[in-house]
Amino acid sequence: MALISLNKLEKLKIKVYRTEERNGMPFDTFEAMFNPESYSLSYENVYSKEQGINSSGNVARYSLTKPSEISLKLILDGTGVSDYAVMVKKADLDVSKRVKRFMELTAYMDGNIHQPKFLKVEWGTLIFKCRLQSVDITYTLFDKGGRPLRAELSTVFVGDLEEKERLKKENKSSPDLTHKRIVKTHDTLPLLCKEIYGSETYYLQVARANKLNNFRDLTPGQELYFPPVKN
Repeated sequence: MALISLNKLEKLKIKVYRTEERNGMPFDTFEAMFNPESYSLSYENVYSKEQGINSSGNVARYSLTKPSEISLKLILDGTGVSDYAVMVKKADLDVSKRVKRFMELTAYMDGNIHQPKFLKVEWGTLIFKCRLQSVDITYTLFDKGGRPLRAELSTVFVGDLEEKERLKKENKSSPDLTHKRIVKTHDTLPLLCKEIYGSETYYLQVARANKLNNFRDLTPGQELYFPPVKN
């Protein structure tokens, strides 16, 4: 019976999906050659900075929360001297090809979904659903012919929650806020009102605000405006 080592080094992985739900097996996976020495997570709340005339200060009125971001550096090495090199084919150490693969999986538009792919960064306790926001590529070592032997990828990934997760996290059901929704299949106006306002009774108000002749006639992809209401 083979024994599994509990001390096996776990590599950072970027799992790649073609759907925002990121369910099931990933379409592909990019595994880091070396785990990053560190990574940083950033969160930012935005507040209104408006101030009244002849006033000495202003009230910090909450406006929105920007998506969280994670920044990390990935090292690609083609010298063949790393522990990673003994586990892969020589062709897999080609730095230019590995950079190209990273870009194809994370940055370039996928013709099947007409946008870059959906990602999930996983390492230890970190599980971060995201999209690639930016990457700076720096080549730091070359062979005699000028072929790159090492590259540093300074990446920023922006958090990307699917609609259900976002609504659950925000818990937006306040009737005094303005909301917008994109109609999905099987959506009805009463059910959307229930989700947003906590009551189905506002569907006629919403129908009037959106100039709907028939509140039952919703089209998937249609954007609806849900105005503030008074209880």
